[in-house]
Amino acid sequence: MIKIVTDSACDIPEDLTREYGINKVPTHIIWEGKDYLDSVTMTAEDFYKHLSETKAIPTSSQPSAGEFKVAFEQAVAQGAQEIICLTVSSALSGTFQAASSAALDFNIPVHVVDTRAVSMQQGWQVLAAARAARLDSSVHQILESIERVRQKVVLSVGLPSLSYLARSGRLGQAFKWIGSISLSVKPLVAVNADSGKIEPTGVVRTQKAMIEKVYSYFKQKIGDGLKLHVVVLHGSAATEANLLMERIRQDLDPLELLVTSTGPVLGAHTGPGTIGISGYYE
Repeated sequence: MIKIVTDSACDIPEDLTREYGINKVPTHIIWEGKDYLDSVTMTAEDFYKHLSETKAIPTSSQPSAGEFKVAFEQAVAQGAQEIICLTVSSALSGTFQAASSAALDFNIPVHVVDTRAVSMQQGWQVLAAARAARLDSSVHQILESIERVRQKVVLSVGLPSLSYLARSGRLGQAFKWIGSISLSVKPLVAVNADSGKIEPTGVVRTQKAMIEKVYSYFKQKIGDGLKLHVVVLHGSAATEANLLMERIRQDLDPLELLVTSTGPVLGAHTGPGTIGISGYYE
């Protein structure tokens, strides 16, 4: 048996995590002197509720090599003979290095994959791996499935402002031109599938324009094809996300359509009101 392990930055809905038996290693959320485990001791709902109640700045911390080793041991106890572990982009976190360290001297083969992605851009790769594993595919076949999705999957995200990126210290050089305009603009960002880095794709002034740009960028980048898998992501903006989901259903007729909240890992850097779309054509 081949088991799939990932980290909680993938934002895969919990029902799918359970359905496919994915072992998820939680990222740490450090907030007001307390250490929370993403999706374990702090849910997305808890996170956004608390975010509205405090001015304290949450930060995230990668899982340790020891925590990955525990997850690998759990996979072995579940019958794993080999493990494929997919992590958030190594350009954004040390998670890949931690997982690789845990895999070095483990007692069964562990293949660690840098998805060069975050949120459901990572999550779609994880689901592709889990679905291939359920079909009793070989490690080589599963790794090929991951790579096919990695090359196709698109993530388009609109942020309500730059303030959370600025507060979290993640306002990198690529965002300097936006920050020079105003922290009050609503930036659009994407993750470069080659570098694994977050890149700005534009700015708008209103929430309505932000959602429209998120959608148009996604449609432009996704191209044409059959069997579309797509998810609408939101940070405490369920009403807007559901409206966007219905628009996608009518316009694109996807094979698979999900809506889910961004977890604390992404939410700490993007804030409430964030809207995103991620998906790929088979």
